[in-house]
Amino acid sequence: MENLKITELIGRAPWREAVTYRKTWPHEYVLSRKDDQRELIELVCARFRAGEGVAATFFGTRNTYLFLDDHKYWLMTHWDKIDLDDGQDYVLNRARLYRDRRDFVIQPGDTGRREDYPAKPAATGTSHR
Repeated sequence: MENLKITELIGRAPWREAVTYRKTWPHEYVLSRKDDQRELIELVCARFRAGEGVAATFFGTRNTYLFLDDHKYWLMTHWDKIDLDDGQDYVLNRARLYRDRRDFVIQPGDTGRREDYPAKPAATGTSHR
């Protein structure tokens, strides 16, 4: 039931294009207060607390990502530091998945869009057997 709820909230959220990384990693965002997305951010944090997040580094920054359907989601503030009653406006980002759920490698010519992914996947130095 919770999965239906989060999917419904994601579908109704007023996602807007983010300017940051527009050329290398197009993504969207919503705000907890300004966009009235407190409930959505609350559910994302609950998923992280339940251990559903994947820790990864993106452009040198460590963060936790949640993979739902064809998007990955992340918060600008670490999920265990968010207090939705403190008056701050928290940011929830999302980006489309375009290759696989763990691919955070950016290559020349990679726009972040599924159709623009380079033909030869990047070597990550990790063997997946």
